[in-house]
Amino acid sequence: MAPPSASFAAPLAQTPVSVDALKARAAGVGAQYALPRAHVAIKAGEEPVEDFESGNYRFAHIKESHTSRAMTARYYEGMMNAAVSDVVIIGAGSAGLACAYELGTARPDLRITILEASVAPGGGAWLGGQLMSAMVIRKPAHRLLEKLQIPFDDEGTYVVVKHAALFTSTILSAVLRLPNVTLFNATCADLIIKVDEQGVKRVNGVVTNYTLVTLAHGLQSCMDPQTITAPVVCSFAGHDGPFGAFAVKRLESAGLVKLGDMAPMDMNASEERIVNHTREVFPGMICGGMELSELDGHPRMGASFGGMLASGVRAAKTASALYDALDTCDGEVRGLRA
Repeated sequence: MAPPSASFAAPLAQTPVSVDALKARAAGVGAQYALPRAHVAIKAGEEPVEDFESGNYRFAHIKESHTSRAMTARYYEGMMNAAVSDVVIIGAGSAGLACAYELGTARPDLRITILEASVAPGGGAWLGGQLMSAMVIRKPAHRLLEKLQIPFDDEGTYVVVKHAALFTSTILSAVLRLPNVTLFNATCADLIIKVDEQGVKRVNGVVTNYTLVTLAHGLQSCMDPQTITAPVVCSFAGHDGPFGAFAVKRLESAGLVKLGDMAPMDMNASEERIVNHTREVFPGMICGGMELSELDGHPRMGASFGGMLASGVRAAKTASALYDALDTCDGEVRGLRA
């Protein structure tokens, strides 16, 4: 079937940003709010001992309240700082993580928040397909593996990572080490859509809630959600499922786009279409990965991950250009720069 005509061209011209400006802003990323930190001094006679041989291994003393305060302070500090983000990424699967890594390393000045509905980030990229370990990635998407220094077997037109978890654990670690990236295990429950000062209706953030609250919505009274304001939202929520294709399905329910229907598998056709059509599908909303197949009607790609990785990279480049083209104030979009 022909893809629906739901698209919105992202600006290709990128406003130059000086190196000094990037460094100045990167120094302040995530530092708007800071909650108190507790320092528990090690008392004399209670020093930790790392002794595995004689049975005298001893930990430093801790109270249960110390762990509660340490976790709570950092979580809510993160939420306070992420309440206004520059870019929100929905979904921490292979495409979402590729986007976060590419954007987070290329643009240290941007505050990036990732939302992942599952307890374990990584989506379907912990295994290669049908519970098998190896991960197949078609060239040239293997360039990301080279950046991350992930070993692979070169088999001509494609490469093979010995276990998909090696890729996912490596890129997840690399993303979480970035000081300008924060990940929350939460569900995107809705989109923030506003009309800017130029009269353009656009996505300007997301509505979030705990996944278990969302799943149990019918069993309890209403539990109001949180919000994250962001001028750019990138969605990689996958094909249809419990939380699949969330962003494009919400845009359709609001009457803003028309969904296609993911076509049957054609690996050669699917991966290139997914990458080349990764784009701003509605003002402020960039969509990639298999979620895009639900919008455009592209074929499913099966257990080949090159399209997912390259779609994430393309989305990062699109998000960077889009952010620079927008006139914003405290995360809210006034319109396009003159």
